[in-house]
Amino acid sequence: MPRVLVLGGTSEASQLAHALAEAGVAAVFSYAGRVASPLPQPIPTRVGGFGGPAGLRAWLEAERITHVVDATHPFAAGMSRNAVDACAAAGVALLALERPAWAAQPGDRWRHVADTDAAVAALPTQPARVFLAIGRQQVAPFLARGQHWYLLRLVDPAPELAGLHGEILLARGPFTAAGDQALMQAHGITQVVAKNAGGTGAEAKLQAARALGLPVILIDRPALPARHTVGSVAEVMRWLGCDHSAHGADLGV
Repeated sequence: MPRVLVLGGTSEASQLAHALAEAGVAAVFSYAGRVASPLPQPIPTRVGGFGGPAGLRAWLEAERITHVVDATHPFAAGMSRNAVDACAAAGVALLALERPAWAAQPGDRWRHVADTDAAVAALPTQPARVFLAIGRQQVAPFLARGQHWYLLRLVDPAPELAGLHGEILLARGPFTAAGDQALMQAHGITQVVAKNAGGTGAEAKLQAARALGLPVILIDRPALPARHTVGSVAEVMRWLGCDHSAHGADLGV
């Protein structure tokens, strides 16, 4: 019987945790610890880092983990790279559960950029009202472009952003296209900046931008080492040798 570590933080990770619990698979769920009140899980949970690849390898060996499922956010590149290195060193099987990236549709006005710095550089010179839908970790570079007004939507308060020229809205997804369209109209948004996280629950802002004809600066996913990747919880369960079909809502994380 496998003993599984789920590197979580996404809705897919939560769906997998429920599937593992229902199938009676021994598993541990790991949160990075960036959210003050993470969603509870039906399997044992740990919070915080491992101490790099060496720390993760030591933890895997101490806990006798046989399989690791990387279901972190597509932009959690550091954790994903650590998982590749640690699993290779420990001889532990690794699988990535990754949602497909978003693809442009008719009516989209997307500009793809490689990273946060490129997104900052892509902002217009003239003052704009920007829906900065990228979380809180990479906000600082945008603050240097003080001519813009920024709307941020976060799960937790961000006292370090108290001087933000704009507004912080505290909310947890999933969100709807109609709701995000109303939000953008109410705040006079003229530009959207987002990460290409994929999934359905976080797509509402792009659907709203499409409906309003707004330009979107879309940050592409970081490059990661080669690894075996699947796109569904059912595929993970088959990889683990468990005949189980899981269902769950995409929370848009």
